[in-house]
This record gives sequence, structure tokens and C-alpha cells, in this order.
Amino acid sequence: MKILLPDHKRWVHDSVMDVRWGDMDSLGHVNNTVYFRYMESARVEWLRSSRDTPHGEGQGPVVVNCFCNYLRQIEYPAQLVVKMYVSDAARTAFETWYHIERQDAPGEVYASGGATVLWVDFARQKAVDLPGWMRGMVEG
Repeated sequence: MKILLPDHKRWVHDSVMDVRWGDMDSLGHVNNTVYFRYMESARVEWLRSSRDTPHGEGQGPVVVNCFCNYLRQIEYPAQLVVKMYVSDAARTAFETWYHIERQDAPGEVYASGGATVLWVDFARQKAVDLPGWMRGMVEG
């Protein structure tokens, strides 16, 4: 089943990263779990673009679900561009979306995915309202 990314998403960040030798599995292509690391790295880079740490004041983001559509194999060596988008800011959560492309093949999507991010008070282990700065990053 392929999950389609929504049209109403808003681009917020591009993250460039190298495929590492250790990202491959025994079949010679990037292991399926590593795609989630690529998306995570882009998300953290975007969050840190506004603050030193995205989890100050005892609160921060927690991924509550995620998915990846594997469209084409990625093999070493390669440099990737992970394009990140956001949408649907709610009281305590927002959606993130990703396109993973090879830098030498712009516009050709090798994988797409998404993650729902919930803002949590870590001590209480409860969802809390998105802070104003975070809502501003999502809503633009």
C-alpha cells in the first residue's frame, strides 16, 4: 500500500546527507530502516534551525507514527536531499512529510514518507499545547 502525501503540505527544509557504506544491507542497497534515520535527521536539523535544542523546558517532540514508501533503491555512493514539509498543526501535534531524492537526480523521488509529531511534557508523559515558536514554524 502506497500512502500519498497531501497537496496542502508546506516546504520548510532541505537536508543534504551522504549515504554511508554502513547504510547498505547485504543486498547492496540502503537498508529499509535507514530511510527513517534520513527523515529523522532532516526533522532534527529543521527543529534545531530555530533553537539549539527542540526539547527545552522539559517538553519536546515525540514521533507517534511514521511510514515510508520505498519507490526506488538507493545505493552507495550517493548524496541525498531530504525535502521536508509540514502541515496540519493541531493543538498538540503536527504532520511532517518527506521526499528523498538523490542530489544528482533532482525531482526524482526515491522514497517518500511522513511522521506525526506530538508535543509532550516529558515529566508528566502527557501531550501539551504546541509552544508558540513551534506553531509558528509549522504554520509559517
